[in-house]
Amino acid sequence: MTTRDFQAGIRSGAVAALSSAPFGVLFGALAIDQGLSPFEAVLMSASIYAGASQIVGIELFGQSVPAWLVILSIFAVNFRHILYSAALTPAIAHFTGLQRALAFFLLVDPQFAEATKRVDNQQPVTIGWWLAMAAVVYPSWIGSTAVGAVFGGLIGDTHALGFDVLPAIYFLGMLTGFHKRPNFYPIVIASAVVSIAAYHTIGSPWHVSAGAAAGVLVAAIMAPAGPRKNGESESGKRENAKTNTGPASAGQEA
Repeated sequence: MTTRDFQAGIRSGAVAALSSAPFGVLFGALAIDQGLSPFEAVLMSASIYAGASQIVGIELFGQSVPAWLVILSIFAVNFRHILYSAALTPAIAHFTGLQRALAFFLLVDPQFAEATKRVDNQQPVTIGWWLAMAAVVYPSWIGSTAVGAVFGGLIGDTHALGFDVLPAIYFLGMLTGFHKRPNFYPIVIASAVVSIAAYHTIGSPWHVSAGAAAGVLVAAIMAPAGPRKNGESESGKRENAKTNTGPASAGQEA
């Protein structure tokens, strides 16, 4: 772990912690509204550490739905983490097995966004940087949950005050950070259209997975073909091979 990586991780974590703190306070307040104790709310944030899926789970708990449906719904919301881990696996291939397991537990939305920025800027994603950022974001998430759980009663009805729009603002802010990537707008539009259609047909939270799947499909279709090495086509390589080996073979035969 280098000092530069550690400092960069702390800076990235500080920005992410500030932006996600209201989200954590909201979850803590909602958890208390649904009958959890402050300790249970904090324990949920510490053990699940999944943001949006925690809110989905806590709202389903209050509706007396079967446990399997709660688990399935949380999986639907967290489907994006499968994509996150797949996208970042090449960048953290040098991690040991234990380091990868810890990294994937700490892999939340801001961690993915900042790690992706480092990859785009051709900076290494080191375990030192990863843990330094998580050392700020993870305790902040737990602490903001505790604040919401203890003082959430002073806020009143979070839905009436419009606090439930905070997650949407949070994700929208993170999404705009990728606007310079190729095919950003077609992918976002396709994902949004399918997600809205799914919300009005199959309902929540399945619209999250449907929108993500649509975005992945459009990204795969529109992905540019990888350039050949040195800009050569396969036929060009074969022609060059013949040209280069011809004189050598003739010389050997002579």
